[in-house]
Amino acid sequence: MNTHETTAPAAPRQDARPSAAPAGPRLVAEARKEGVDAAVAAARRLITALLRSGDGTGADLDAVASQLDAVADRLTAGAPTVTDRLAEMWRGEGVTRHDPVTGPENALAPPLRLHGNEDRSVEGVVTLDLPYQGPPGHVHGGISALLLDHTLGVANHWGGPSGMTAELTLRYLRPTPLFEPLTVTGRQVSVDGSRIRTVGEISAGGRTCVTAEGLFINKQLPRPS
Repeated sequence: MNTHETTAPAAPRQDARPSAAPAGPRLVAEARKEGVDAAVAAARRLITALLRSGDGTGADLDAVASQLDAVADRLTAGAPTVTDRLAEMWRGEGVTRHDPVTGPENALAPPLRLHGNEDRSVEGVVTLDLPYQGPPGHVHGGISALLLDHTLGVANHWGGPSGMTAELTLRYLRPTPLFEPLTVTGRQVSVDGSRIRTVGEISAGGRTCVTAEGLFINKQLPRPS
């Protein structure tokens, strides 16, 4: 991991905003109750159920594996090519539906729901279960990094220019618990040409567990077509 510069960040820009809910871009895709979103939600339940139960269910897990393989075979047989699927994922200018943090089409995503605040920060609350475990009963440090990297990127999208991660420095202050609400925040603090600096944190019960400082470069990869 690269080392973040230690100079103090500049004060955040102040944009004129109404006292009511702030206007701005959508930050996350809305989950639907049918189609792929519903199937993905069921897949999340399955992943958690397998980890919570292990071999202790009394169920015939060999039969379960065969059923799941059959479902995967059916889906794979009807799937578009990877090239076509990538183009479909990135079509349009809205928020993505497939990312591994907020995406309703991604079974790896908890998913974290983020909203924008009037001070140009973003915030969301999520409760993580055993699929995200590192130390016993606590969140894997890499999962914390994933949540914060994405949240800082969304904060850039909300607060000003956005870009790609160049550096991300994390400080793990205390273990981050599973099974209880975690508040994840991000805020853009300065823009200097193409260099964007953003900060964020994960907290539980009002106590900070992980902090992040990120340097982003105002540049985007071309979308598949």
